[in-house]
Amino acid sequence: MLMSGTEVLAPAFARGFAVPAYNISDYGMLTAALAESEAVRSPMIISIHPAEWQLMGDEFLASVRKLAEATSVPVAIQLDHGATYDQVIGAIRLGFTSVMIDGSLLPYDENVALTRKVVNAARPVGVSVEGEIGTIGPRDPQTIEEMNEITYTTPEEAAAFVAATGVDYLAVAVGTAHGVYPPGFSPQLKIDLVATIHDAVPVPLVLHGGSGAADAEVSRAVKHGIAKVNISADMKTAYFARLREVLADPAEREPHDIYPPALEALRQVVRHKAEVCGSVGGADHYSVRPLGLRTPRWVGAPVLEH
Repeated sequence: MLMSGTEVLAPAFARGFAVPAYNISDYGMLTAALAESEAVRSPMIISIHPAEWQLMGDEFLASVRKLAEATSVPVAIQLDHGATYDQVIGAIRLGFTSVMIDGSLLPYDENVALTRKVVNAARPVGVSVEGEIGTIGPRDPQTIEEMNEITYTTPEEAAAFVAATGVDYLAVAVGTAHGVYPPGFSPQLKIDLVATIHDAVPVPLVLHGGSGAADAEVSRAVKHGIAKVNISADMKTAYFARLREVLADPAEREPHDIYPPALEALRQVVRHKAEVCGSVGGADHYSVRPLGLRTPRWVGAPVLEH
């Protein structure tokens, strides 16, 4: 069932579980993540970063929509870390049902203005918007010192940002980072900060950097207001590590022999993350009419730059 991001997150937010958002980079990852989510009856979000979008091309998004529409669990398709207004509009025209505009590295007033502009464009066509306040550090930090670049979200700024922009959900900086953590570093989620921000804002909160964080801490954060958990590195690491193992055998030459073990490793991560998020069986709590019953009229309009 293809839905907007708001439709997918609303039951999770109300019932105290989180929806896993998996960064997808190829067709195999897509089908494996969807299949395992169906197997455990978990809603999910297909998250596509601009770099992944560029790799796969516009045409791939037609397949993403088609498969999401046919899936028996609630699914949203989200642009992850959209960088510009034009990029977000291009994603909406391609059929994304949720978009993130990441202005977190901009001065606060510029972040507000850009995010509000995206909300004003997306809301009339039923597309949900995620914003971000605070910074989560560099992608794939190489040293522990780089982790000190995190600027934590404050409840006061989060409340003001939501009120000023009208975002549907908010990514917050509470102790995690994007990508793979440097050796020797273990992220410590500030659960009290999550709870305080949750009390201050009326919208679901998003945890980026869900890979690498301790499962128990992620589960605790979910109980205190996190309704969407972004997962990329853990899933891709398992997938490519298994591929390398299989390819180490020179006798393995055929894709139908090489890929299934890697896709099974990915499915195991998807199952585990659904358990951590408390979303196993969560699909049974949805009764919203899916967007996939009719392709919106804006889908297929000319696409702007990625």
